Amino acid sequence: MIDLRSDTVTRPTKEMLNTMIHAPVGDDVFGEDPTINKLEAMAAEMFGMEAGLFCPSGTMTNQIAIKLHTQPGDEIICHEYSHIYNYEGGGLAANSGCQTRLLKGDRGFISAEEVAANIGNPHDVHAARTSMVSVENTVNKGGGSCYELSTLEAIGKVARANNLAYHIDGARIFNALVAKNQNAKDYGKLFDTISICLSKGLGCPVGSLLLGSKEHIMQARRIRKRFGGGMRQAGYLAAAGIYALKNHIDRLAEDHEKAQVLKSALEKCSWVDRIEPVETNIVIFYLKEGLEQDAFMGMLKENGILAVGMGQGKLRFVTHLDISSTQISQVANVLENI
Repeated sequence: MIDLRSDTVTRPTKEMLNTMIHAPVGDDVFGEDPTINKLEAMAAEMFGMEAGLFCPSGTMTNQIAIKLHTQPGDEIICHEYSHIYNYEGGGLAANSGCQTRLLKGDRGFISAEEVAANIGNPHDVHAARTSMVSVENTVNKGGGSCYELSTLEAIGKVARANNLAYHIDGARIFNALVAKNQNAKDYGKLFDTISICLSKGLGCPVGSLLLGSKEHIMQARRIRKRFGGGMRQAGYLAAAGIYALKNHIDRLAEDHEKAQVLKSALEKCSWVDRIEPVETNIVIFYLKEGLEQDAFMGMLKENGILAVGMGQGKLRFVTHLDISSTQISQVANVLENI
């Protein structure tokens, strides 16, 4: 099977596995795992932030950030496509007792003006207290769309002016950095907390990091423990992250090129209604009216291709390091001949 469902399906390379096997480890709950400590410091330095916290998943790092920045009954401003709203099991309500103010916007983007217009009146006892703004980059449901840095800076100014915490779900932030030729340290200057994922485009088997100030990460460590995320000799996993940060960032451009090949193939297909703009490694397209999504995905599977259905005829391909150029050509050939 050519698995284009997600970049989470990758397996560690031989070089990454070798690095993991030889990692020195200790008890991280005691702060004594040298490989985890190295990864946390390395990622924090990369983004120009004070500290980092290694966690099992991006859902956990996002949920820790929400708990860190809010009180029960507070409101979070985010786009209606946001992962924290759609794909984290209602965690922001269950874990932090928060509600959301959902904004609309093309391809998952929100603007500073929209944020400013949706901040609750802090003096109105009838309204939830707005305490946090969360953005996602790249936007999964937006087709791997990337924010312009200037837009993020403008939202940050509004957040600071209104004493709101500013968090970024950077599950695929490295794809955005490569696609936009941006600098990670510019993100570190903007956000109170940053969540970065190692198990997507970077190809690690497990792991995400929450980055922030020393004070925030000290509090986050307590929240992680409460959530059951305290790990012991997890340095074997952290070693994969160190290897990925050193070796797997620049190669993301290859995944972006492969996504463009799929886009070009889909543009030739009469059964495609439209395709979202493709900036990174995610290709989202829509079937023409009358075509049944599950049946179409079944036909793809019969041809050795796995995709994800997002409902209402919206399908997704995601390219990654386990998919070769030859396989992408095979997929393109199948698509063009349907």
